[in-house]
Amino acid sequence: MTDDTDVWKIASAADAARARAAAAGIVVAAGTPAPDRARFLTSLSARLRNCLDQGGTWELRLLTGGTEHEGRLDVRLRPFDGGTAQNEPACEPVLSCPLPNPPAPGGRVGRPTSPSRALLSADEDTAAVLRLLDEQERLVQLHREELHQTNQGVLALHSDLEAAALAQRELLEAERSARAEVERARRLLNFLADASAAITSSLSPTEVLRRLTDLLVPEYAARLDVWLFDEEQGDEETGPVQEHSRAAVVAARTGRPQHAAAHPGNLPGTDDLPPAAMSPDRPLLAIPLITHRLLGVLTLIAPGPRFDADTCLMLVELGRRAGVALDNARRYEQHRDTAEALQRAQLTELPDPDGLLLAARYLPATQGMNIGGDWYDAFLQPDGSLLAVIGDVTGHGMHAAVVMGQLRTALRAYAVEDNSPAEILTRLHRMLRHLQPQLYATAMIARFRPGDPEVVWASAGHPPAVVRDADGSVRILDDAPGVMLGIPIAFTYADHVTRLPAGSSLVLYTDGLVERRAHGIDPGIERLRQALAGLSTPELEQDLDAAAEALLKPLMHDSERDDDVCLLLCHTVTYPAS
Repeated sequence: MTDDTDVWKIASAADAARARAAAAGIVVAAGTPAPDRARFLTSLSARLRNCLDQGGTWELRLLTGGTEHEGRLDVRLRPFDGGTAQNEPACEPVLSCPLPNPPAPGGRVGRPTSPSRALLSADEDTAAVLRLLDEQERLVQLHREELHQTNQGVLALHSDLEAAALAQRELLEAERSARAEVERARRLLNFLADASAAITSSLSPTEVLRRLTDLLVPEYAARLDVWLFDEEQGDEETGPVQEHSRAAVVAARTGRPQHAAAHPGNLPGTDDLPPAAMSPDRPLLAIPLITHRLLGVLTLIAPGPRFDADTCLMLVELGRRAGVALDNARRYEQHRDTAEALQRAQLTELPDPDGLLLAARYLPATQGMNIGGDWYDAFLQPDGSLLAVIGDVTGHGMHAAVVMGQLRTALRAYAVEDNSPAEILTRLHRMLRHLQPQLYATAMIARFRPGDPEVVWASAGHPPAVVRDADGSVRILDDAPGVMLGIPIAFTYADHVTRLPAGSSLVLYTDGLVERRAHGIDPGIERLRQALAGLSTPELEQDLDAAAEALLKPLMHDSERDDDVCLLLCHTVTYPAS
């Protein structure tokens, strides 16, 4: 497509109107959209007014060009002088307008159009633009409504999200609270289990109470008091030694836990009382110690402003278990005291034979129910000889003490017939197998004859005796012992002979003296041998009891004695002349 040009001289407003009308005709004929037409013609009018304001003659060129399918109209304004346009560039840049349907080549570029016609056409363009603006305003209003609805939806969504977030926070808080409750309950249960194991593992009432105090103070109680009825002392004149709170008295009378505070505690299974005089500022909890009977009352003063329900339940249950532990400890002490009394009642008062010094020690076990079963004996025979006996019945408690008494009586009866130590043990073995088939014993018998430096002895599974000779050397009678008494096999014991001249010592003992669970029996026998070697003959002959204590001290100072200990020390001296 070639470019076509139409030139207009602009010297007056009429010229400008005609030129504008020609340009309007071109864009209208070419089908330029109304908004583009209006924009183009408005810009053209502004430039023409500017030219008229400057004065003089101006040349306006309308050039159509472009391709076959895409055309455009270019407008150039230049000053005109003397018939020829000035060579100077246009005063303003080229003004262009798209032509969707450009005119055919060689066709007239601009058609003459009257100003009035152009004015009416301009109104049509204005009307088209206004219609377009109305449509755009309608679309904008529609978009505003959609935006408003979208905003309302966003606000509703934000509200829903906020509500969901709040619900999620509440759920998380509830879960955190539930987990804290579970963890607290687990901690209370673990404490209850550990505390129960601690207080029930002791058989001493004093130790049970000490452990209870260590466990509860200060985490669960600022202070505690235990009122045990069996320990309540006093008389009609002085009254009880210790005063107790009203809550403790009510708990003792009703057998129910009592809570005393300025405000009700509403604790499960607990009655509420007014605040106690001994603790007006802090709550007080009185828990009865009940087993098969009411033992006493445990009184706790709260470590803080109140007792909570879970802690109260734990403390009440711990009080019940503490009552069981105290009852067991007291029963054990009673049983232990009875067994020890029976044991001591059956121990022999040592004789005072010529040519022989005797000293004995009996130490009851301090740990557990291990009292009963160990014994020593020393008695004279019609022929003037003396039998020294040491023994240990398996088992502990009352039954072992009773069997020990039976063995001691039987042994003395068999010894009346002038039997040797081995024969006595053989008969004891048969008797124990027959009377107590499930009970066994160890024993060792030594026979001393006046003026005879040789001692006959026999052992039934007992730890070996230790001998200190007159020269201070120490040896162990380690001949093979016979089987334990009562073992379900037939057995005949053998006698052994050892020299024990004047100035010599024989030590008989039970395994509680030398045996330790962590080390066995051999190290203990060696310690006994060293202790005996450290004694001198003058020490032995001047005070044999002190010598016996000297033997016990190095072996027992580091032991809590989980078994009875018996020691029989025999020291030979020069037999007095007749």
